[in-house]
Amino acid sequence: MSKKKLQTPDLNYLNLGENIAVKYQLSPKELIDEALLNKEGTMAASGALAIDTGKFTGRSPKDRFIVCDDVTEDQVWWGDVNIKISPKKFDQLFNKLTSYLSDKKIYVRDASACADPDYAISIRVITETAYQNLFAHNLFIRPDEDALTGSPEWTIIAAPGFLANPAVDGTRQENFSIINFTKKMILIGGTGYTGEIKKGIFSVLNFILPVYKNTLSMHCSANVGRDGDTAIFFGLSGTGKTTLSADPERGLIGDDEHGWGNDSVFNFEGGCYAKCVDLTEEKEPQIFKAIKFGSLLENINFFPGTKDVDYSNIEKTENTRVAYPIDYIDNAILPSVAAVPKNIFFLTADAFGVLPPISKLNVEQAMFHFMSGYTAKVAGTETGVTEPQLTFSACFGKAFLPLHPSKYAALLGEKMKKHQVHVWLVNTGWSGGAYGVGKRMKLSYTRAMIKAALNGDLNHHHYKQHHVFKLMMPLICPGVPDNILDPSKTWDNQEEYFLKAYQLADAFSENFKQFELIKVPKSRHEALKLC
Repeated sequence: MSKKKLQTPDLNYLNLGENIAVKYQLSPKELIDEALLNKEGTMAASGALAIDTGKFTGRSPKDRFIVCDDVTEDQVWWGDVNIKISPKKFDQLFNKLTSYLSDKKIYVRDASACADPDYAISIRVITETAYQNLFAHNLFIRPDEDALTGSPEWTIIAAPGFLANPAVDGTRQENFSIINFTKKMILIGGTGYTGEIKKGIFSVLNFILPVYKNTLSMHCSANVGRDGDTAIFFGLSGTGKTTLSADPERGLIGDDEHGWGNDSVFNFEGGCYAKCVDLTEEKEPQIFKAIKFGSLLENINFFPGTKDVDYSNIEKTENTRVAYPIDYIDNAILPSVAAVPKNIFFLTADAFGVLPPISKLNVEQAMFHFMSGYTAKVAGTETGVTEPQLTFSACFGKAFLPLHPSKYAALLGEKMKKHQVHVWLVNTGWSGGAYGVGKRMKLSYTRAMIKAALNGDLNHHHYKQHHVFKLMMPLICPGVPDNILDPSKTWDNQEEYFLKAYQLADAFSENFKQFELIKVPKSRHEALKLC
């Protein structure tokens, strides 16, 4: 049976001209054929399309702008994350960008975001390249053809070949990503990195859902058990968010972006954008098996003389990626909607080695640690450099928050109280000493603690309060030695342990001072009451 030819939508609102060639709603096979014809990439042995994104192999946060107008001026958390640009400069760039595309072939895709229809928005993605459109097919929710409305709420235009003139256009350099909440449009130019498309819509949802729907938008993974119990996992890079939420005994709701509405948790996306560095079938079987025809590999390298991917090769970037539809994962929940969470996990890789491996948070502590978004990274690999590099990212996703972090934290606290949710702080980092002395927490222990929390095995009264952080630590956990549960007992030198613990507590307090809308603790003692 031949595929029904879809009518090209009316694009007059974009002023693209009459000479433009439109390729509308192409299938993955058609887009791959187009990409190969355009010499955008090549086929890997797995069947996936492999492309290079060019000069940019990651997002460029300093080149992301939000139009400052009546809608945003008093709402947006302006600063180094949300940089202002005027409506006039936006219109100027829009006219230049559409003029640039007016005599070219473009790829147009209608899709949506938010798996729960009560919160869904329709999206039109217009791209200069076929591979970007394949990315949009894989990452956004794919509507049935008879559900295509022809009139999207939001439009994204992405043209890697268009370069801005910073002196004239108000940008920092030739590349840019600009969100206009009034015109409901995102312009992306000068970069072929597809993550700008994904995170553009994430930033949009981080504004409209809390402001207009009283819904908490979250940078997290989520899964659900056989009894319908939902769990959410927050965590920055390297904390185990993807690994710990991938559980063969639980269905995957999504791996990165979700909303918490009145009575549901729902995926914003229809796919996954997974890191590939050092990927093996043994370590990440679900991701490895999802790399097949229809998937999009970015910035990888092949073994010499073959089309087999060398996932350990990071000559182009450490940020090698693969984009694929969520139904490429065997245990994916479709549609990607589940009940409100029973458990929330904040994952942190504490290189100081002082946070408990698991602790239970009350509402105030949860809001504090949510706003802190703490993890630690090793400063470097040079000889003798063992001090950790502190990383605080508000709400575990500061780079994508148009609103002040307190807005999201308040929503979290409100929903925690309403639904009596258990919140856990889990240290997947070091124990027995700081980085260079102690050892990384065994994954088997962390998995056992997560399982115990999910199964209710930690719902007992055998807890003690941490002397410095005031966190409640369980004294017993199935599958975990008792001495591991209290981090101070894993150190040889107690004095060194508490010096490090107070050092980290001071860092929490210092970081929290930036949140001017919240009463900032005047002393470490007051800060520790919160954390």
